[in-house]
Amino acid sequence: QVQVVESGGGLVEAGDSLRLSCAVSGSTFSRFHLAWFRQASGKEREFVSYITTNYFNTNYANSVKGRFTISRDNTKNTVYLQMNDLLPEDTAVYYCAASLRGGLLTTPDSFPYWGRGTQVTVSA
Repeated sequence: QVQVVESGGGLVEAGDSLRLSCAVSGSTFSRFHLAWFRQASGKEREFVSYITTNYFNTNYANSVKGRFTISRDNTKNTVYLQMNDLLPEDTAVYYCAASLRGGLLTTPDSFPYWGRGTQVTVSA
């Protein structure tokens, strides 16, 4: 059974940094494509970033490009999202997602495994 557990959220001020972590267990970690999505109150879940299983290819939403960095440590079964220069509009619940299949990794439907989310709140 695959388990996905996020951590690292919190309340910060605009311009601060946070690092989110996501531990994935239940299968060979190196085989997972991994992604971060977020959902602000009253809005749909949106893509933030993904990192692939092979060659660690990454992709970012335009809104976070240059500020956020996704990385993975296959020795720790963990994926990270380093968030710098945070803005109030980054406020959301951040979800980690995992998939053993390929597909369009910018869409939630491509990911069968999800964490419960971690709240990130950025004050102005």
